This record gives sequence, structure tokens and C-alpha cells, in this order.
Amino acid sequence: MPGPHDHGGGRPRRDPRSGQPTLRDVAERAGVSAMTASRVLRDDPQVLPATRERVRAAAAALGYRPNEVARSLRLGRGTGLVGLVVTNLANPFYSRLALGVDSVVARHGLKTVIGNTGQDPGAERELVADLLARRVDGIIAVPAGADQRHLAAAAADGVPVVLASRPPEGFAADCVLVDDFGGAHAATARLLARGHRRIGFLGSPPAVYTGTERLRGYAAALASAGLAADPGLVRQGQTEPEEATRAAAGLLALPDPPTALFCSNNRNTIGAFRALRAAEGGAAVALAGFDDFELADALGLALTLVAYDSDEVGRAAGRLLADRLHAGGGVGAPGEPRQIVVPTSLVEYGA
Repeated sequence: MPGPHDHGGGRPRRDPRSGQPTLRDVAERAGVSAMTASRVLRDDPQVLPATRERVRAAAAALGYRPNEVARSLRLGRGTGLVGLVVTNLANPFYSRLALGVDSVVARHGLKTVIGNTGQDPGAERELVADLLARRVDGIIAVPAGADQRHLAAAAADGVPVVLASRPPEGFAADCVLVDDFGGAHAATARLLARGHRRIGFLGSPPAVYTGTERLRGYAAALASAGLAADPGLVRQGQTEPEEATRAAAGLLALPDPPTALFCSNNRNTIGAFRALRAAEGGAAVALAGFDDFELADALGLALTLVAYDSDEVGRAAGRLLADRLHAGGGVGAPGEPRQIVVPTSLVEYGA
């Protein structure tokens, strides 16, 4: 026969939304009111020790876990969630960035919620609105474009916002950048030093800040060598290796093809490598790119890559956000907005 504090068969009812035992289940099992059970779980010292022990035993037996989000909101605190908005989760750079963010914010008792925009500004606006509706404590974003009014509005409302890989436009915010210009300049200069004068460029869409800065670094290196960038050797808009393979093949098929290629990110480098492998005489074309990546040393091809610590991009963004949270707010919190630039270096693979 069921005991006085059991539901039929000793099984508790479940919250239909979460599937978990409810506070009322705990109260009924312990033989107390829901208010008393709540006081015990809030560590109210006024509750009698025997009652406290009974409620805690009931909670343990049922596997009850309090809804910390709802509790934090009732107490006027945040949800303990940080929103991370990225443009392309298929790119390993963003998974490393996410790991860097999480490694820092977790030490502050925060959890990371990741959203992917697919480089779509409209999807980004909707994602940011959803994160704000969920009362995240702060947002770290890799913006898809120059229109950042939705991020500016969040910061104006007191939600700390940190940008990664792209500086803020139209408002003040902390940001973490990579030395995109310097890295691209150094890699292109390395190709020039090896005697190449026709160097093709494969890059992401023009709206992507990093790709634009890397194109600028490529052009500046050519200019330093007394060469003008040839628009006929520039291909932009590739976000996936398959697109880059087609773009590289098009450059290699020109009547006067480039003798070297510089790629603005790892997705373009991988696509270019496939095109070189497939092309007759492609192995003679030098290849350089931005972003180191796994197995780069196993391609069997001479390869110059711009390397940097992508985890550090995330860690730095996490530290900036944590500082803002501890300071008590967004851009209006004490201290001017800060910018951190992660340095780059060149690595060489193959013969």
C-alpha cells in the first residue's frame, strides 16, 4: 500500500515541460507545504532541523533539482548563461573559439549557449533577440556584417556585449581581433621573397571583416614590392572548400595563371589544395593561407600558413565579458572599451 507521502506506486508526478519532479512532489513526500519545502531548499535557518532533514531526504529520493534560472530571476540576478553567436560552426576556428570562451566563463559559474548564424545578418538579429528574451547575462558575438544595431541596442540596455574577429561599428564595445592585416601581409611577402609575382587570392565574402582585412594585407604586400593587385587574380565569396576548389580551378585555368595562391582562411586553403592536386602541373603552384589546421603537415605539399591561438581569441573574449559582468554592466560600466589583438606567426609545412 502506498505510504502517506507517495503518489501511486511511489512514483512522483513530473513537470510536463521538463519531465523532472516538482517542488510540490518534494513537499508531498516530506509531508510539508510547498512553501516550507522551498524554505528548506533555500537554506532558511528558521526551519526546524528535523523538517529540514525530511525535505532534503525527499528531494534526494526523487532526484529533484531546483530551477536555478527561475530562482535567479526571482532574486533579481542573471540566468548564469552567456550567449555565443558565431557565423559558421563548420569552420574549426569557431569550435576552438567556443572552447576558449567556455573555459573562462565556466570558472565564473556561467554556461555558454552557442548559436550559428550561417553568415546571415537576419538570422543573427533573430538569434540575438532570442538570447535577450532568455535573459542571458552577456553576449559574445562574431558579427556577420557591418549592421550591428541589434548588438548596440543590447549594450544600451545594459547587457555586456563583446565582439570577436570584427570590431564594433556604430557603438562602443570590447572586442578581440586577430592581426588579420599583418598575417596576410607577412604570408604574401614570403611568397614574393620566393620570386612569385602573379599571386592569386581566394577569400570569403566582402562583408566578412577578416577577409577584407586579409585582402588589404595581401594588396599592401604586393604594393611594397612595386606590384599592383590584379583584380583578375582575386576571387571572393567562398565559404566552403567546394566553392574554393572551383574558384582555384578557375584561376589555374587562366591563360596566364598565378604561380602562387594566398587563401584568406582554412576553408579556402583546403579547397585550393584539392584544386592543385587535380590540376596538371598544379603541384608547382605555391600555396599559402590564413589559419593553421589539422593534417596541414600531412598534405605532401609545400605550404605556408598564418598561425595564431584561436583558443586565445575565445579566452580573451571570455575575460573581457567576465570583467564587464563583475563591473556591473555593459558599455556604461567603469572603464573604456578595450581592444585585444591576438598576434600571428608563419609556419612552414612540406618541402
